[in-house]
Amino acid sequence: MSETPLLRVQGLTKRFGQRVACLDIDFELWPGEVLGIVGESGSGKTTLLRCIAGHLDVSAGEILFAVHDGLVDLAAIREGERRRRIGHDLGFVHQNPRDGLRLAVSAGANIAEPLMNAGMRHYGSLRRIAADWLARVEIDPSRIDDNPRHFSGGMQQRLQIARNLVTSPRLVLMDEPTGGLDVSIQARLLDLIRQLAADLGLAVLLVTHDLGVARLLAHRLMVMQEGRIVEAGLTDQVLDDPHEAYTQLLVSSVLRL
Repeated sequence: MSETPLLRVQGLTKRFGQRVACLDIDFELWPGEVLGIVGESGSGKTTLLRCIAGHLDVSAGEILFAVHDGLVDLAAIREGERRRRIGHDLGFVHQNPRDGLRLAVSAGANIAEPLMNAGMRHYGSLRRIAADWLARVEIDPSRIDDNPRHFSGGMQQRLQIARNLVTSPRLVLMDEPTGGLDVSIQARLLDLIRQLAADLGLAVLLVTHDLGVARLLAHRLMVMQEGRIVEAGLTDQVLDDPHEAYTQLLVSSVLRL
């Protein structure tokens, strides 16, 4: 493991008027690590993810991302500089795959577009890489010219993952990546995410309300309640021996189902 974190969040706070969605959030994420964020709806976990992704401006705090020449505060730079400094090092997988895909173009074009944005222009290479990634996420490469509107929800999610990973990012943010999918499809997708993260050495920040998903994928876990991190530690440690009353309630509610 690297001697320095890939991402360091310090004092991150997000307010919507008088409502505080995130308050004084501190954590580090290391290269190759999967860090899970769990909590009930409204706990602030998706707001935190969207602040790190740049979808929301922060009210206070720093989001320090390691680049080749040091650290850049993603909370303090404009979008143009953000793209220049981190390039395609950061991906975002939405809960609803349609939010992360271009539905007006083919499956292959969805994968090729990030490569073209990075400067690749050779049509044959783009098509070959797109076909390779379709196979990698368990979509028949013969569907390269099909529109993603005609794909199932699980296939759309796998296509969105391919679109995010094709440029070899170092960090991928995932917001409930298995939400809304049938249990059998969830299991296949979780196996795929786990394998790709390991093979590619990805750092992943994973938001989920499903403690089973968190246990399967995350090395460490943060528990959020009312915008604060109330407990953090190794995933098995947090889930098997929770110290905070809120975490104990979360775990026990799952056990009662």
